[in-house]
Amino acid sequence: MADVAHDRGLSRRLSRTFLLQAAAISIATVLGIYLAGLILKEILITQALIHEAEYYWEHRAANPGFPVPNTANLTGYLAAAGDELHLPNRLRGLPAGFHDPVQAEGFSTVYVSETKGEKLLLVFDGEQVSELAAWFGIVPLTLVLLVLYLSVWIAYRVSQRAVSPITALAGAVNRLDPDSPDPAVFIKAGVDARDDEARILSTALSRFTERLRAFVERERNFTRDASHELRTPLTVIGIATDVLMAKPGVDDSARRDIKRIKRSVRDMEELVETFLLLARESEKGLDSDSVCVNDVIAEELERLGLLVGDKPLKVRQRDDCRLQVTAPPRVLSVMLGNLLRNALAYTDSGDVTVRIDVDGVTITDSGIGMDGEQLARAFDKFFRASDKDDGHGIGLNIVRRLSDRFGWPVSITSTPNVGTRVRVSFPRAQVRELPPNSGSKERI
Repeated sequence: MADVAHDRGLSRRLSRTFLLQAAAISIATVLGIYLAGLILKEILITQALIHEAEYYWEHRAANPGFPVPNTANLTGYLAAAGDELHLPNRLRGLPAGFHDPVQAEGFSTVYVSETKGEKLLLVFDGEQVSELAAWFGIVPLTLVLLVLYLSVWIAYRVSQRAVSPITALAGAVNRLDPDSPDPAVFIKAGVDARDDEARILSTALSRFTERLRAFVERERNFTRDASHELRTPLTVIGIATDVLMAKPGVDDSARRDIKRIKRSVRDMEELVETFLLLARESEKGLDSDSVCVNDVIAEELERLGLLVGDKPLKVRQRDDCRLQVTAPPRVLSVMLGNLLRNALAYTDSGDVTVRIDVDGVTITDSGIGMDGEQLARAFDKFFRASDKDDGHGIGLNIVRRLSDRFGWPVSITSTPNVGTRVRVSFPRAQVRELPPNSGSKERI
């Protein structure tokens, strides 16, 4: 991932852009000069030879002794029809028009013109053409390309200096430790920046990091203080209910009230622990272990036995295998416990079946169920499908948040007055065989 990010960096993209620009302009320059050479040959030279032949024939008509052209670049030959023995071998028998004899003969372009049985051959010297192409083609091309490459290099260096503060800020952001953010790294980058925009960005990032550090510190203080201040009174209440239950002479009505208090205390302890867990910015400080999902479900069903009471309800746990999940044990307990609690609380009679297979856990109940509108709001905070339960309406919301955080997909299907089916998948779970004589058990 780091290599991909580096390859997509701003500096690398600027380098590629300038290289592509230089290559495109170079190709355009070469093509332009090549086309200019073609124009020089096809238009200037050919037209000059045609005009030279017309000029000669015009003057020869007035003066039969008018000499053929003979200059440093142009050589002329005149031959009568059928008399070409005095011509060079390569020029004999050439029809009217333009010709390009072999370069070894020293010719570049030959123009043949015929008038009244006479043939005029004009030969333009190829050596001169090559020298002209060199001086008016290759040399200007070299100079243009040198100037172009120098300009591109200067523009690249200037752009590099312009984006270097942004690159430095991006590197500082990438190296930032969320658990211990240091705003000083952005201040230093801002001091080195030459542009106002980079300094503004540096200052904004520094302020944001300062706020982030304050948030992290408040989160740590909250989780530390809340862990002590909230759990202590709940522990005292729990011990007090145990003492009351142990006293002789407590009637059945009082015992029911005490049990309800005790159950509420356990619920509050679970809520406090869950909220502290969700208040953490990351999973640091949470000890992960290989947890057996089967054992967690068995423990939660035993703990939630009070919810069944005297209801005609059968609760079964069916194990197809032993499912091991690497996670903080309490996280798994909170998530599965909330799902089991809902199933038991909203089912007055019938069955609650928990099945564990190689992919996850399925909880099926024969409770009140939910219609489409209720199902769409099932994971909303404080939503309750019925008032018969004394819950707080945050159980499924907690389940969804834990599901998203740890990557355990949860799905719900439900039918009113028929029941609800909840599926929790554990994509990275390990599957182990069941011990002998185990599988389906009636827990409650």
